[in-house]
Amino acid sequence: MQFQRISKKIDADDKTLKEILHEQKYTIDYFQREYRWERKHVEQLIYDLEAAFANNYNKSHERSDVENYNSYYLGPIVISDKEGALSIIDGQQRLTSLTLLLIYIYNLQKGREKAIQVEPLVRSEKFGKPSYNLQIDDRIECLDSLFENGEYDANGKDESIQNLVVRYNDIDELFPEDYKSEQILPFFVDWLKEKVVFVKIVAYSDENAYTIFETMNDRGLNLTPTEMLKGYLLSKVPNDQKILLNNLWKKHIGKLHEFDKFEDLEFFRAWLRGKYAETIRPGKAGAANEDFEKIGTRFHTWVKDKMTSIGLKKSADYVDFIKYKMDFYVKIYYGLWSDAKNNKSKDMEHIFYLAYNTIASSLEYPLMLAPITTEDDNEIVRKKLNITARFLETFCVLRRVNYKTLAQSSIRYTIYSLVKKVRNKNIDELIAIYKDELQNMGISLKGVSNFGIHQQNKYFAKFLIARITTYIDDSSGPSFETFMSNVIKKPFQVEHIWEDKYERFKDEFEQRDNFYYYRNKIGGLLLLPKGTNQSFGDKPFIKKLPHYLKQNILAQSLHEDTYKSNPNFLNFIRDKGLPFKSYKKFKKAELEERSELYQKICEQIYSLDGFDKIANK
Repeated sequence: MQFQRISKKIDADDKTLKEILHEQKYTIDYFQREYRWERKHVEQLIYDLEAAFANNYNKSHERSDVENYNSYYLGPIVISDKEGALSIIDGQQRLTSLTLLLIYIYNLQKGREKAIQVEPLVRSEKFGKPSYNLQIDDRIECLDSLFENGEYDANGKDESIQNLVVRYNDIDELFPEDYKSEQILPFFVDWLKEKVVFVKIVAYSDENAYTIFETMNDRGLNLTPTEMLKGYLLSKVPNDQKILLNNLWKKHIGKLHEFDKFEDLEFFRAWLRGKYAETIRPGKAGAANEDFEKIGTRFHTWVKDKMTSIGLKKSADYVDFIKYKMDFYVKIYYGLWSDAKNNKSKDMEHIFYLAYNTIASSLEYPLMLAPITTEDDNEIVRKKLNITARFLETFCVLRRVNYKTLAQSSIRYTIYSLVKKVRNKNIDELIAIYKDELQNMGISLKGVSNFGIHQQNKYFAKFLIARITTYIDDSSGPSFETFMSNVIKKPFQVEHIWEDKYERFKDEFEQRDNFYYYRNKIGGLLLLPKGTNQSFGDKPFIKKLPHYLKQNILAQSLHEDTYKSNPNFLNFIRDKGLPFKSYKKFKKAELEERSELYQKICEQIYSLDGFDKIANK
């Protein structure tokens, strides 16, 4: 009887991240173990944490002042407690992502005299046995490697393991530069541990735990910012318009939810930032949030505060805001623009490419919508979207090949300032602004010839080589999306032309590190199908060369026979003036020559003239 009473009991209490994870052990049911967070989820998490912390921090503070900082609520988690054995029913995605963030912070502090203790929130001993606090056996090898080395080779591993590694690399890229310093990091870690709060709901039977989980997901715990914004706007319209506008609103939100249950939040943040935000928080810790940041956290209250500047003065303005303006932009968001992301079309191809190589959605999406006006026809909208996507793709490539971060905290001021510059501009004005921005970045595509692959940029390296390969031959060879796909039977992988045998290259390299620097340079890389890549193994170049002739055009171009019976390729390289050549040997000088060739190809792909071609000039 006592057990029955306990099994029906439910506890709920607010708990800090430290109280949730510190030396606690949780299992996760097998059907909930997949880790599926995408980059956009990690971006939003880091952005929200950064913004919430920045609202409190001041460089004059002592660490003891963190005790008085505001808490940040990260939602409920549901736990099943069966006689002391804890199982996570809801919250695994958030807790796994926070665990990756804590591992990153642990690695960030290595070698520092005053490191803040975070390890017990990730792994600890219980009854003399060390283990991770989120106990999933399949993850141990990966987490061990991330913890000890900050990297893990996930090739051939399951989806969850690959996601863990990619999301860890995302955190490495997205974590704010200011917060890495020994001055600010201790404050942030204290706040993260003690002021990030969950509502921990504990049920003492699986049946009750899953009932709670299902109820929360079916009904929701509270009104979302979207629902609160709708309530406010509809309260301002005439009664005879309320039903019509409410039905229109529900139709659009339903469409957005077909993409993701939080896509409505993404849309309103993008639209309001793109069309109305004016002020930007300065890029330093402790600065107060402004328009762009406030929209990111509480856009419904921001609209109330900015009614006049948005143009909401009388009831007719509120009707127009929903019936015409929102209707116009939301249709572009989930219609024209969304379709172009998933289906490559000649007149909007850069939107398709951008989906594979982009910045934070909180930066990209407002910029995409900013130049578009309700007076633009379909053709103009398509051109503006493609022009902006071309700018962003070029911007990303320029920064990446020059080893510049695309972390939100590093580029947010630049992009939000650009949102204001391009807002409502016509096509000629838009192109002029984007060209000027790219020419004044202080970096160029000369960085391509010195760009090399490493653990954190493998995906981008694959992207760039796929772009180069399909630029040469996008008709008979594999498509760009085939090169990038991970779900085809034999996905393409990056192949090193040089075998991993330093002793064979000692005549040119006295130091092993110098050999690996050159081996990883872009001119020594190709894309080959999985299996083919491995079968080449440690064969020297001369042994691989005949096999390259059976692969895509970039690999074929190393072989002399490609220049004998391939008129399309020969005409292409002649028309483009590209210095392709075949090789009997492939040593340091040849690899450097090949890297310069890749650079020239990129200079053509990302030429500023491409903007004028979109505008049909």
